[in-house]
Formats: sequence, structure tokens, C-alpha cells
Amino acid sequence: MAIGPEYLETLRERAKTSRIYQRHQMTGLTVADLLDDQAHKALYIKLAKEQGDERVLSLAKSVSERRDVKNKGAYFMRLATKEFKSAKPKAKAAAPKNHA
Repeated sequence: MAIGPEYLETLRERAKTSRIYQRHQMTGLTVADLLDDQAHKALYIKLAKEQGDERVLSLAKSVSERRDVKNKGAYFMRLATKEFKSAKPKAKAAAPKNHA
């Protein structure tokens, strides 16, 4: 059973379209556009999922408005690590094991 060239062309065209299913995915892609950093869009999606859409987007907007920043993606990550470090959930204490 051979696959026709028109089917392969259809698959190539479908691969070009974006599929966004969750809100944090859209937020991450918006952040990548604001910072002109498409190479790290997966990182921005992960940050939006873990830290919240509003926090990540507001920080990205403030960074994108600054005209004197050359590498907006790097500057965003520098600010994000400082801001989000304090918001990290603390690890739960391990329950004592019962040695009976």
C-alpha cells in the first residue's frame, strides 16, 4: 500500500498549524512573541503553567516595554527567577516510616 504524494503534502501542511489546547499554552506563546524569543516558547509555556498566566504575562509585558534591554528573553528570566523563587511551594515533610 503506497502513500500518495498528495497525502504527504497534506501532512506537511497540517504540521505547520499551531494547536493550542490550554490557556497556559496561549500565554506562553504570547510571552515568546512579546520578548521576541521563539526559541524558548516551551519554557514560557511551562512557566505559565506553574506560576500562573497573569503573573508571567504581566512580567513579560513590563520587560517588553523597556527599550534599553537588548536581550529581553534573558532579562525576563533574570527577573522571573528572582520573583518566582519566593513563590515556589515548599517540599512537604516526609511522613515518618513505621518500623513495626
